[in-house]
Amino acid sequence: MFYFIIDILGIISFAISGVLVAMDKKLDLFGVFIIAFVTATGGGTLRDLLIGNTPVLWMQEPTYVYVIAGTVVFAIIFRNQLKYVRRSLFLFDTIGIGLYTMVGISHGLQSGLPPVMCIALGTITACFGGVIRDILCNEIPVIFRKEIYATACIMGGIGFFLLRKLPYDDAYAYVATILIVIGIRLLAVKFKISLPSIYRSAKEG
Repeated sequence: MFYFIIDILGIISFAISGVLVAMDKKLDLFGVFIIAFVTATGGGTLRDLLIGNTPVLWMQEPTYVYVIAGTVVFAIIFRNQLKYVRRSLFLFDTIGIGLYTMVGISHGLQSGLPPVMCIALGTITACFGGVIRDILCNEIPVIFRKEIYATACIMGGIGFFLLRKLPYDDAYAYVATILIVIGIRLLAVKFKISLPSIYRSAKEG
C-alpha cells in the first residue's frame, strides 16, 4: 500500500507538470492530456520494457489512467491557482523525480537487479517521462542540460542503499531517498549549482 501511494503521488506530480507545459504551449485539450500522460507514464513504460514487465504497468492497472485523467481535469480547472505557486512546474517536476526514483529502485529490487542497475532504473523512471514531454513540446530536455537533475536521482539512489544497511525498516529508507532527491534538486537551484559545461563561454573566446 505504501509503495502504491508513492506511485500514485508520482503520477499526479508528473501529470500536473505535463499539463503546465502543455498549457504554456497553448495545446488543445487532447494535446494537454497526451503530454500529461506521457510525462506521467513515459519513464515507467521504459522501465517495464527494460525489465520485461509486459504489458506495462499502466496497461495492467487502469487506475493509473483514471488518476491521470482526473489530474488533468483538476489542473485545468485550477490552472489560475497553480500559477500563483512559485515556479509550479519546477516544484511538481522535482516532487515527481523524487517519488519516481524510489519507484524505479523498488522495481529493480523486485526483479533481483544489483544496486547499480536499481539506481539506473530509478533514474530512468524519474527522468524519461520529462524527456519525452520536452521533446514533444520542442524543448531541450532538462536532463541534457547542465542542471542537477539526473544527478539528484543517482545521489538519492546511492543514499537509499547506504540507508538500507542501518537497522531500520526499509520504509524509512524509502522516505529518506525521496527527500534526498528533492532536497538536492532544490538546493542546486537555490544556490545555482550545476554540472560543469564542456563548452567555453563567448567571453573566453
